[in-house]
Amino acid sequence: MKAARIHAYGDADQIRVEDAPIPAIGPDDVLIRTVAASVNPVDWKIRRGYLEKMLPYDMPLTLGWDVSGIVEAIGADVTTFKPGDAVYSRPDIRRNGTYAEYVAVRAREVALKPTTISHVEAASLPLVSITAWEALITTAGLQPGQRVLIHAGAGGVGSIAIQLAKAKGAHVTATASQGKTALVRSLGADEVVDYHNPTAFAAARDMDIVFDTIGGDTQDASWAMLKPGGFLVSITAPPSAERALAEGKRVGFVFIDPNAAILRDLAQLVDGGKIRPLIGGEFRLDDAAKAQLASETGRTTGKIVIYTGQP
Repeated sequence: MKAARIHAYGDADQIRVEDAPIPAIGPDDVLIRTVAASVNPVDWKIRRGYLEKMLPYDMPLTLGWDVSGIVEAIGADVTTFKPGDAVYSRPDIRRNGTYAEYVAVRAREVALKPTTISHVEAASLPLVSITAWEALITTAGLQPGQRVLIHAGAGGVGSIAIQLAKAKGAHVTATASQGKTALVRSLGADEVVDYHNPTAFAAARDMDIVFDTIGGDTQDASWAMLKPGGFLVSITAPPSAERALAEGKRVGFVFIDPNAAILRDLAQLVDGGKIRPLIGGEFRLDDAAKAQLASETGRTTGKIVIYTGQP
């Protein structure tokens, strides 16, 4: 099979699209013939070696940890899927990834793909959707009627977080550049704040939940946006527990694991018309390095998708 792999950490030129063995499957695995994968910032952070101490890998390493495709074979203990099933997954990041024509994934990490969207669209969803769900619902305990602010509403995580929060009955404010205001409103945001406008940014107040997807100065500014008792949840760096205590606010940090249960619930929301994928770029497997470079700019809209095979 063809796979986009690295043999050492470094820049995007370390990515080689080359022949690799089809993965062997264990008794609890399914072998997925991949149709599409998508690019997430964690992909290029791993490639650069930023997570080497936390996630040690044997080389060569196949990158990518989002997939949509067709079950090709099942392990001896698998009873939940059969060859021919259309599935999607955010697999275990500790194993070889999905920028390849085949990938082995534990069956418990896999869900049936939404029926109303393509494999390309489905591949864009798992990591960002699990992230948004874990942040807003599992960690922050989002309730109907709450006021939620989502940073970077046009990004991969933000675009799903807006739709998820609206589906759960929240009043949603999102930050975005002026040029993306219409897009973010089309996703369901009740209000859009231009983050280049200090006056508008400072006026965003009394939120029950602020979802930090950026970190740094944005996380610092988020504290003032919360009402007393409000919840600051981040996917970039843990907010200060000491500051939360001093200000009477709550905090949480999310680093996700595979979660097929969320993907099953998500598929119902997608097929019910509550959530739609937002694709910001499409690349061939041969152009995996270009796809990662596009992600590294931090200026993409929605998700970048890589075609890995035929439907």
